[in-house]
Amino acid sequence: MKAHELRQNEGAKRARKRRGRGIAAGQGKTGGFGTKGSGARSGRGGRLYFEGGQLPLVKRLPLKRGFHNPNRIEYAVVNVEDLNRFEPGTIVDVTLLVASGLVRNDRLVKVLGGGDLDRPLVVKANRFSESAKAKIEASGGATEIV
Repeated sequence: MKAHELRQNEGAKRARKRRGRGIAAGQGKTGGFGTKGSGARSGRGGRLYFEGGQLPLVKRLPLKRGFHNPNRIEYAVVNVEDLNRFEPGTIVDVTLLVASGLVRNDRLVKVLGGGDLDRPLVVKANRFSESAKAKIEASGGATEIV
């Protein structure tokens, strides 16, 4: 197959209706726009969002409030007490957290200080809260930022 042999599938492109070109064209006389009224005249269509005088939908809905920061970094949160499921001395990194079902694999991980840790672990994550860091180190473990 060569570039000049490429064709669109049959029926993929439909020809536009050429309105007002006589009775044989099937869109003659009024051309499918009805008789009289603003919809039949040139420049037809009216204002965008105009709903015939009824209060438009855009005015009926409350305004969208707030601000969405496109650069926000979302972290998957893991509490210190969730780490008690691992054996003492284990190196807990993001891949292990994903394998254990604590985190989804497309996330950055932040360890928070909720609960208590009763075993020494080496925890590797993207962020740590101060309390989480203190609890991990108090239990004889270590923290490492990835």
